[in-house]
Amino acid sequence: MIDNDYQLAWAIYAVAALGCLLVWFRLTGWMWRYLREPLRLLVAVLLLTPTIVDPAKELFAPALAITAMDLLLKVGNNAWRAVADLALYGLIALALYLLFVAIRWPLERWWKGRRGPAPAADGDDQPTLRELMQRGADEAGDGRSERRGRRVEPRL
Repeated sequence: MIDNDYQLAWAIYAVAALGCLLVWFRLTGWMWRYLREPLRLLVAVLLLTPTIVDPAKELFAPALAITAMDLLLKVGNNAWRAVADLALYGLIALALYLLFVAIRWPLERWWKGRRGPAPAADGDDQPTLRELMQRGADEAGDGRSERRGRRVEPRL
């Protein structure tokens, strides 16, 4: 394979892998964050990990493709090397992710504490419709003097 063909093949694979990664990001978007992020990291490692195919020529190929071809088609003997590369890159990515989480977690707690307590989700601060109507009836009372100054809009 000519050097330009080799680079073209990697460019096509990179675009396809990023497309698959984008689809995976959309598929995992609804999940809980601490489940979603490791799954995204796992798929990124699977898609983007290279392994060496020919040490003499320094030719690389995607580790997932080499593993699949060696196991399913019994083409070569590079499966163990590809699995070892996947495991190594996976452990490195997991360690970096755990470091990132260890730094992010205290910062998020500090940021939430700085903003103050969160408002009640059930709307205890907001009056109900019944309370608003009762207030309106209490304020109206006789209301003849107040009604003179109010403008009545016609209903269509």
